[in-house]
Amino acid sequence: MQYVRSMSKAAKSPRTPSSTDAPEAPATPAGSRAAAQRLKMRRELATAAMELFATKGYEATTVDEIAATAGVARRTFFRHFRSKEEAIFPDHDDTLIRAEAVLNAAPPHEHPLDTVCRGIKEVMKMYAASPTVSVERYRLTREVPTLREREIASVARYERLFTRYLLGHFDEQAHHDGNDDPLLAEVAASAVVTAHNHVLRRWLRAGGQGDVETQLDHAFAIVRKTFGSGIGAGRESTALPAPAATASAHGEVLVTVARTDAPLDEVMRTIETALRDR
Repeated sequence: MQYVRSMSKAAKSPRTPSSTDAPEAPATPAGSRAAAQRLKMRRELATAAMELFATKGYEATTVDEIAATAGVARRTFFRHFRSKEEAIFPDHDDTLIRAEAVLNAAPPHEHPLDTVCRGIKEVMKMYAASPTVSVERYRLTREVPTLREREIASVARYERLFTRYLLGHFDEQAHHDGNDDPLLAEVAASAVVTAHNHVLRRWLRAGGQGDVETQLDHAFAIVRKTFGSGIGAGRESTALPAPAATASAHGEVLVTVARTDAPLDEVMRTIETALRDR
């Protein structure tokens, strides 16, 4: 898998603005306070929903009961959530924005896979901020199929964001047969998200205990080793040379030069070519 070594376009937003959209207003103190109040209310509604789901059960809990427990009107609930299952995941929209911001602000020397790994860490931060709530939410998603489906849909949004980012960093000159860029980008993005979710589930099953940061770094190292083979350390670095081989005029010695991370079959083909052409 090969990536562009230069600064490329920023990752696309999960929602592409149309020509009729108004320009995005610059951040202001008032806007920041409104956003903070919005997130606070969403979390309060989510907490109320979690309490009721735990005591009454998911199916028996109504939106009116959630609103009443949070001390707000029914219409206030629907200003923040479209359904009661959506209230279980109040932070994903904001977390997706933060993950995208990580991608857009990536330094030019950083490997694209490392950038994506930093982006998905925003999700872990969200869960780690409230371990008790996260553990209870995990229990509920295991028991209620509707919530599980909602969780899967949320995961898919991160995968799409990371796929677009990685696809934007492929070096089209590096491919010979066909165009596998979309497949490779999707598989690599999925691997990062899967590694994150594996560590997250293990942490949640342990009651939100343990050094999750170290576990994440270990999982990401495995992904980096698997999907980063043959890729330069940074986007501004020079592409690594392909395996090369030369044979002496008398055919007594064959000298082969290859990257240490080159696939064995690639090295063997290089040697066979050198022997055939000597």
